[in-house]
Order: sequence, then structure tokens, then C-alpha cells
Amino acid sequence: MKLCSRSWAERGLLLAAALGVPAAAQTYDLPPAGFGTLRQDQVAVRIAAPDLQVRVLPLDERVIRLLAADTYRSLRQLVQSRAGDMAAAARAAGHDSVVAFVVTYFAIQPQVRFNADQLYISSQSAFFRPIGIVPLTPRWSEYQLDQRQQASAIYLFEPGIAVLRPFTVSYGERSSDAWTGSLRTLHGEHARVLARAARQSRP
Repeated sequence: MKLCSRSWAERGLLLAAALGVPAAAQTYDLPPAGFGTLRQDQVAVRIAAPDLQVRVLPLDERVIRLLAADTYRSLRQLVQSRAGDMAAAARAAGHDSVVAFVVTYFAIQPQVRFNADQLYISSQSAFFRPIGIVPLTPRWSEYQLDQRQQASAIYLFEPGIAVLRPFTVSYGERSSDAWTGSLRTLHGEHARVLARAARQSRP
């Protein structure tokens, strides 16, 4: 199954120029794995409500390869272990390729309910609802959390979300454009990853 397969260059060059990324950093090949240092909380989009927090992170290889090596391996293994469920959900929705995100709900108060279908993404003037959800935590279907508990799932969206360009995440009536800032962090790390890989390959 193809996960957001367009080239880095196609989606990234215009963004890099718009964000003022130096030309030397505007190399958008798939970064080598194992050289990233970022933490998930440095790039994931967060939406805060009075009793709940939502965290959203693309599972695109061009993003997760820039995370710390152990985090990358964990997310890669997660995708591989759920590939069959993801493919089945995509086929059920009439698609052979999808854009995947890992979404986590954190309860701040006791007995908090969340609405899994109320998470949306706006990208390039288009509005995307999830076409499939693959639960990762037990009792997901109860849609209720105790204080400090969390529930996670892989959300699948139809192709069209440009992960390497700004997008907006919404949950209910709350929205976040934080991905624009995350992209600056990712572009800087991409250049550093290439430099680390180059140093290691030298004789």
C-alpha cells in the first residue's frame, strides 16, 4: 500500500522558499533512516481542549525518518504491523492509497469522552475527513478515558493532503495551524540528517 508517495521535491520546494529555508537545505530526497534526532512532541500538532488534548503526527516516511532513531523504528514497526488493517480499511473506502496519521487523545479530567469522527484536516483549500480508523489501544470503541489515560489510532485519509506543505488540523470547533512551524523544524533537521549521513560515509 502506498502512503503519500509523491516526491519530496514536488511538495517541498515551494514551501521551503515560502518559509525562507536556505537554498542549501532545499534538498528533498527521502532522508536516510537512523540519523534523525527530533522528538515527536517537537513536530506533532496538538489541540488542547478543557478536558482533552489531541496529538496528530503524519506517518509519512519523509517525516518520521527525521525523528530519533528509536522513535522512527517504533513508528515504522507500527505501520508494518498494521499494514493489513490499513489496506483493508483503504479498500473498504474505495482507495488503494492513503495518507496516514497517528492520532492520540489524552484525558486531562476523569471520565472524558472523545469523538473519533470529529478530527479533520484542511490542506490546499480542500477539506478531508478520515476514510478509515485503525485502533491501536484496547477499548478504543468505548470513546471514553479516565484521567491521564490515552487512546491512539491510525487515521487514514484519501490522497490529496500535502504533508510537506502547511495544513490545518481540527477537532470539533478547535483548530491548529502548528504544522507550519513543524515544517520549519523538519526542514532544518532534514539538512542536518544529510550532513550526518555524509560525514559517516566518508572513509
